[in-house]
Amino acid sequence: MALSTRQASSLWPTLAALRWAAPRPRRGLSTPQGPEPSLDLRGIFPPLATPFSPTGEVDYAQLEGNLSRYASIPFRGLVVLGSNGEYPYLAPRERLEVVSCVRRVLPRDHLLLAGSGCESTQATIEQTVSMAEAGADVALVVTPCYYRGAMTSAALVHHYTEVGDASPIPVVLYSVPANTGLDLPMEAVVTLAQHPNIIGIKDSGGDITRMGLMVHKTRQEDFQVLAGSAGFLLASYAVGASGGVCALANVLGAPLCQLDHLCRKGQWQEARDLQHRLIEPNTAVTRRFGVPGLKKAMEWFGYYGGPCRAPLAPLSPAQVEELRNTFSTNGWL
Repeated sequence: MALSTRQASSLWPTLAALRWAAPRPRRGLSTPQGPEPSLDLRGIFPPLATPFSPTGEVDYAQLEGNLSRYASIPFRGLVVLGSNGEYPYLAPRERLEVVSCVRRVLPRDHLLLAGSGCESTQATIEQTVSMAEAGADVALVVTPCYYRGAMTSAALVHHYTEVGDASPIPVVLYSVPANTGLDLPMEAVVTLAQHPNIIGIKDSGGDITRMGLMVHKTRQEDFQVLAGSAGFLLASYAVGASGGVCALANVLGAPLCQLDHLCRKGQWQEARDLQHRLIEPNTAVTRRFGVPGLKKAMEWFGYYGGPCRAPLAPLSPAQVEELRNTFSTNGWL
């Protein structure tokens, strides 16, 4: 049973003291000066696609199969129930079952981030508490956007502060304007970075100037910036991002971890060469073809993609050919 908001709030001081962090050397070329993070988010996180059976049910066996294939890739952790996990199309029961399934398989030294954002503050708090009970280490909370005209900085700061106060696990903000039509304002991010239970942001907007300023303005806080796409991962690291939550990691996880490694070692020429080969495939599985394109590409690399839930439609034969050509011309197939 989910805890009430009052119960969750009362637990926060105790649970905050139990935050754990992986061992980490400090500091690489791309890491800004500032306090040691209480929970290290450096590295690559694939936002997992949710596998469905041909009849449209969540296929937990295929999910575990994909997880076993990802086990050999040095990810920092996994994200479930993000945009690429078709989060809006899952029932509340399914969301919790997906988190529980992944937690059972995932090694304890890998972080599990779970999407818990809802349109109302109350529902977001309840979902976040439930995600924690199901085994999530961190809550990834997307901006509420249905009444986007009313989502001022003050409204969003109030929303996230309430969630941060009530959540028994750390919170990462999630700004994805391509889906929400709403960019989390800079002043709101800077204010929220001061909250002891809000530890970072996944920024999928792709504005490197904004990301660099975000890193700069939060450098004295326990707060990390995560790139929300593989297409601008190197540029994000160059301005101080800590890691990346990248859809393409579902397909090309090892190359993205290699890019992460090259950037941290300061091997910028090799990193640039690799980044250039990832830009077009990344665009294809995000902006161009979306989740159906991502799932189709997964199948070519030994993973289970399977169907999406309606109303997301499968790619046409011509689109499949275009997608395959994008990976081929960049040397991945």
